[in-house]
Amino acid sequence: MKNIMLLAFLAFSTSLMAQETTFVPSEHGFIKSDREDGRFISSRRIVHAMLKNTHPKYTFNPDMNLSEFKIWQTGLREAMKDIMCHPDIKGQPAPKLLKSEPREGYVLEKWEFYPLPECVSTFLVLIPENVKKTSPAVMCIPGSGGTKERLAGEPPLEPKFEEDYHNDKAAMALRYVEMGIIAVVVDNAAAGEASDLEKYTVGTSFHYDGTARYLLELGWSYLGYTSFLDMQVIDWMKQDKRIDKDRLIVSGFSLGTEPLMVLASLDPSIYAFVYNDFLCNTLERAVVMTEPDRNGIRPFPNTIRHLIPRFWNNFNFPDIVSAIAPRPLILTEGGLDRDLNLVRKAYEITGHPENLEIHHYPKFSDPKSRIDLKTLPEGINRDQYYDLVNVDRTSHYFKAITVIPWLTKLLQRDSK
Repeated sequence: MKNIMLLAFLAFSTSLMAQETTFVPSEHGFIKSDREDGRFISSRRIVHAMLKNTHPKYTFNPDMNLSEFKIWQTGLREAMKDIMCHPDIKGQPAPKLLKSEPREGYVLEKWEFYPLPECVSTFLVLIPENVKKTSPAVMCIPGSGGTKERLAGEPPLEPKFEEDYHNDKAAMALRYVEMGIIAVVVDNAAAGEASDLEKYTVGTSFHYDGTARYLLELGWSYLGYTSFLDMQVIDWMKQDKRIDKDRLIVSGFSLGTEPLMVLASLDPSIYAFVYNDFLCNTLERAVVMTEPDRNGIRPFPNTIRHLIPRFWNNFNFPDIVSAIAPRPLILTEGGLDRDLNLVRKAYEITGHPENLEIHHYPKFSDPKSRIDLKTLPEGINRDQYYDLVNVDRTSHYFKAITVIPWLTKLLQRDSK
């Protein structure tokens, strides 16, 4: 009897193993229906079909004229204002200077401000020694895992945050100060000084997603909250007498390009923008990047801190960046020429193609080295996606080598 039971168990185990080995992830990447009516029973596949049928209201139309462009641009701005949910808070204390310390060639200030009754937040200001009476100023926004201290070349606030803070590829604010302009540096929400317990455990692997989740539960979003904080700093910059409020620049790296796009949409008075990342169509990314892992789980294109309710119903990244026109803009890490050409067209429509400069990753600087697709294939994995959109992940850093000459030339041009 025992032998019979053992044989039965072995047969069952072999059957399970055979079933497991029949699952090949790449064979399940492309999502299609097996039914004649094209419907799905899998909820994940149903939602995927809904994504494919989503058409953002403010998709940029390259065939519009200038009058139509301005109407579209205004509509996009109102939609962004609606979904970002920035509160109108009155009666908070004025920002306070905490310290001012000399550095080699500049002065470092630390400020705190009070955007919400529950909140105190901080930012750094780097002021060149030989700065003019009023100077252009650039807001520097870090990428994921970055801190304002790292961008300013300052020692980390906590031992666990120890980083190569003199790395030329990270110290964005120092590069701007060396130009002779003021740099204002912020933290992203839930990072650096605004993080929770990471200083005791994981360092700069910040747990953004817990904060993001509860913001969503409150009817807000991570991007809505962090861009609200940044907007308060922009308002402070406009009031500071050392800063030329007509020459405010926003420089975002990686994750920091998202609040950059919000600020660009909501505040048409901001002068110029440094977009240090590749430009992508995030809705398309969700549609095509569907190859499952070995457990049968299809990838999600990004973490919860990137989620904003109704975002894809209204626009996508290329639309928002196109709406920056005609204000000066540099994109430093390329993407698909298909998306970048939309931005070029926006600057042509508004009559200022000279205000746009686009660079690719060095690996893809030669057009012959780039993949030029109009539509990405469905059913791909994350690595395939990055390859198809011309991303060199080993070369993702602040591109001072292209940004500083561009901004220097721009400021010289517009000071005449």
